[in-house]
Amino acid sequence: MPELCPRFDDRALRCWLALSLLASLIAPAAASELRNSAIVKAVHDNESAVVNIHGHKTVRAENASFGTPPAVRQVNGMGTGVVIDARGYILTNYHVVEGVSNIQVSLADGKATVARLVSNDPKTDLAVIKIDTKEPLTVIRFGTSCDLMKGEQVIAIGNAYGYEHTVTRGIISALHRNVQVSDEQKYNDLIQCDASINPGNSGGPLLNIDGLVIGINVATRVGAQGIGFAIPIDETLEIAARLVSTERLEQTSHGIIGKTRCEPGQKQFVVSTVRSESPAGKAGLKSGDIITAVGTHTIESGLDVELALLGSKPGQDVEIEVLRDSQTVTTKLAVTPLSKTTKNSALADKSWTTIGLKMAVMDQDEFKGLSTRYRGGLTVLDVRPGSPAAQQGIRRGDILVGMHIWETISLENIAYILERDDLSKLDSIVFYIIRGADTLYGHMRLATRTTP
Repeated sequence: MPELCPRFDDRALRCWLALSLLASLIAPAAASELRNSAIVKAVHDNESAVVNIHGHKTVRAENASFGTPPAVRQVNGMGTGVVIDARGYILTNYHVVEGVSNIQVSLADGKATVARLVSNDPKTDLAVIKIDTKEPLTVIRFGTSCDLMKGEQVIAIGNAYGYEHTVTRGIISALHRNVQVSDEQKYNDLIQCDASINPGNSGGPLLNIDGLVIGINVATRVGAQGIGFAIPIDETLEIAARLVSTERLEQTSHGIIGKTRCEPGQKQFVVSTVRSESPAGKAGLKSGDIITAVGTHTIESGLDVELALLGSKPGQDVEIEVLRDSQTVTTKLAVTPLSKTTKNSALADKSWTTIGLKMAVMDQDEFKGLSTRYRGGLTVLDVRPGSPAAQQGIRRGDILVGMHIWETISLENIAYILERDDLSKLDSIVFYIIRGADTLYGHMRLATRTTP
């Protein structure tokens, strides 16, 4: 007798067909979700705020003279930077742009432009450069380095060996590393990771899995694999705030002295001191105030404060919002010129017309970080084209520490030197500047007549 076949259930068939169709629809969506991982999202959210830096730098012999041609060689430089302000301010490592006369920057969309060095701090190896842009740039998203954990995933984006916007990933291998990379350069309290950090990655971001910058990549261990280092972002932002301060870049003062308070999930800028008779004092700001907004800018750090006030004109009111005793208080602040007296203005004019330099007194704490035998100096803010200073190659960012036999710690020192009767008997006057890790000198012929 033939074996009887079981009766086929039409309902079962319909269910099977429906499930098959559903599976065919779900599978591609699930695969897409798996591919669009947290790492992919982090890169996508930040890539447009990362720039690639190229340039040629001239390496001079130490303590070279401007008067005699030094032994030089040309080297190709490459590095990375992160956009910290939509107007074109970019943070990078100082060693990436040190000595580079023509800083080439390429954006994520392929556009290339030239940047200028705005400010630098050789001790911490950080610098700010600026490009001119018609369209606002995408700004990098900052996190905090106060809650980092060994073993957590990190992502690096950089111009590795000139391969632009290279992405690597790894984990945090250790925290609080002190690294000596040369006789002149030592880094403290670095993040160590095993994400591939190669030449060209310097100045680029180290991201956490949420896509927030937790460090600026700075160094590798030569000959080692999987050992790279980054400057913690909390420290980086404090230094960046000084580099782009209104006092440093625009010679205007707001009188706010504070500290960024970093906690897991929250960053706040807390006012610690208000300078007497300053715009902040007149605006009624007090120690302990938490600044939450300046104009249209949300404030989380000291860098935010400086960038929000950068570009505001003296006398122009800017609305400030603070949190005081759990209450929101709103006031207005207008920056004032750093040097308001006629005397200082005259001294500045004398320097500009005679030698072609616009200068400002360098902060003493910052100057001490240079570890030099000099007691202080004047930061070069601008150089007049065709002036004696320009002819000798002095450039913006240099620090003038001496002329002839005198130190140049203040503008009064410059006036004293330039007004001496015996100066006219000299064919030229020797000057000394600090540029990066080098102390350079040259001989300058003073202008015989003033130039407006």
